[in-house]
Amino acid sequence: MAKNKSSIHIGVDSRDGGARATPGAVAAIYPCPFSKGHAIPVKQAWLLLKVFLGYRLLLAGLFITMFYSHLGTTVLGSHDTVLFGYSTNIYLILTLFSAVCIFGRLTGYTVQAQTFIFTDIVIITLIMHALGGITSGVGILLAVSIASGGLLIGGRCAMLFAAIASLAILAEQIYAIQTHSFADSSFTYAGMLGASFFAIALLSHVLARRTEETVALARQQQKTIYQLEELNQYIIQHLQSGIIIADKNRQIQMSNSAALNLAQLESMPGNLDQISEDLALAFSLWLHDPGQDFVLLPVPGQPEIPVRFMLLPTEQEVLHMLILENSALYNQRLQQSKLASLGRLTASIAHEVRNPLSAISHAGQLLSENPELSRQDLRLTEIIQTNSRRVNQIIEDILQLSRRNASNRKKINLDHWLNDYLHCFILEHNLPPATFSKCIEPVPLYALIDPAHLKQILDNLCLNALKYGHPELKPITLSARQLEQAPCLEIIDAGSGIDPEQQKHLFEPFFTTSANGTGLGLYISRELAELNQAQLSYHLTETGKSCFRLCLTNAEQTIIAL
Repeated sequence: MAKNKSSIHIGVDSRDGGARATPGAVAAIYPCPFSKGHAIPVKQAWLLLKVFLGYRLLLAGLFITMFYSHLGTTVLGSHDTVLFGYSTNIYLILTLFSAVCIFGRLTGYTVQAQTFIFTDIVIITLIMHALGGITSGVGILLAVSIASGGLLIGGRCAMLFAAIASLAILAEQIYAIQTHSFADSSFTYAGMLGASFFAIALLSHVLARRTEETVALARQQQKTIYQLEELNQYIIQHLQSGIIIADKNRQIQMSNSAALNLAQLESMPGNLDQISEDLALAFSLWLHDPGQDFVLLPVPGQPEIPVRFMLLPTEQEVLHMLILENSALYNQRLQQSKLASLGRLTASIAHEVRNPLSAISHAGQLLSENPELSRQDLRLTEIIQTNSRRVNQIIEDILQLSRRNASNRKKINLDHWLNDYLHCFILEHNLPPATFSKCIEPVPLYALIDPAHLKQILDNLCLNALKYGHPELKPITLSARQLEQAPCLEIIDAGSGIDPEQQKHLFEPFFTTSANGTGLGLYISRELAELNQAQLSYHLTETGKSCFRLCLTNAEQTIIAL
């Protein structure tokens, strides 16, 4: 039998009347030991039993009324008034006692259902005999009991009840013949009535099975709908982009936590005007001109947030969805587009630049081999060779950047990763171990980034620190700490800091203060950082030293980027 988390199993007998709940089992009842494959949900089963109880109360009340008003003997005939009186009173008493057992759950469901059917067969057969035998027509009431047995219990039990009822009708006929109770006997009618019992039992069983299958299908579909609803809620709440659903009157219907974080709100207000007047105005303009579906929302203390407007039609009304882009995700997409454009550009001009550059370099080399050149001319050929190599290096750096694959971000432990990185970097560049020092928080820091991109970024920053940071005076410090719920890496050297005017152009391409530099190292580092939704910035420490800070995405926070 299949198991379902949202269901329970009904035992045959228990203290709570056969309705013991066991989480994880199927909401089913197997009340009859001879029944196979019949399952009734708990609530539905007890409800059916109460309905049948109401029918028995009505029937018992009708028999009592017929007995004391003598209407039964007048309409249906009479053979044994005493038997009719005892049977109707016992039937009423048993029914009332069963009502107490059902509502008080004094006995199990199985006992209740089986007792109902068996007492019906016995007492209705006695009442039928008391009112004149099978010709009185009372025997047809057994068909209702058989059908109820098929619905309440089903399976082979329904056929068992039909067999017992048929035998009871046949036994009553044999008894009537043996005692000469009636003038006429009707075995044919008894046989037809018995056959109808079997037909009704079979039909009720089939009907019950179909009802169960329909209920099971409905429950499965309901479960699927609940699962889809939970999945949708999970995706919406964990999106990296903010989602706000509003109607045409700018009333907010729904939002996710990312929208609160991006808009710097503690709780979502009821109207777009309360978030930002600029946002409400842009929304109104978009309603009149659907072409203006994009706006940059100013937020104090952080970059502008790109907001897109979309229609969200539903069956009841047309809603509107506002998508607040995360700045890191937005920059990542821009960066991917920029790299794609740069790749197409460099691929088209690299060949055109390299061919004349190669010819210039080769000609300069041949010219330098001329023995008749003066020292001044040789110096000019050296300048040609130096600048040719520099231009070629610039082309190589741009090609390397443009050919870069998309970020393959992984969850890494910064403590372990930095240990391995420093060990390899020191060996690769043949440096003394004391050149670098580490400062890592004791709390584990997990970042989401492409390890190859992170290595290239740190290579550029560490080489710059070795070149300009005076490592002979003080070791270069690599620190890892938590800053505003984001893991950050800092490279701090002993340099005197960068001039504020130069800081404005620090990450621009081809900007360099070195005669031999290409001015692409920091630019490439920032491009790689944005490609991984990270931020690379320059700061001065409290002591005025240079500090490059790389803030990464926290891998412990569940986000979904779409």
